[in-house]
Amino acid sequence: MKRIMWVVRFIVFAVLVTAWLPAVAYIDPGSGSAIMSLIIGFFVALGLTVKTYWYKLKALFTRQTRSADKPDPEPEKSQEE
Repeated sequence: MKRIMWVVRFIVFAVLVTAWLPAVAYIDPGSGSAIMSLIIGFFVALGLTVKTYWYKLKALFTRQTRSADKPDPEPEKSQEE
């Protein structure tokens, strides 16, 4: 029980100390559009990667069975007549 109270006191102290410190940062309006461009670019790159490797990913997750309807390809006949 004493340990829990110590943790609670530490968290309260940490919150109070950090709340008194001024924020020494400035985010201009252009930063928001840069962040949006970053997020959009990430999803576009992810989509292109999936599109590029789609058949390899599909083969990885699906099981290919050999159809009994398809006959084996016949060996080529020699043209020695």
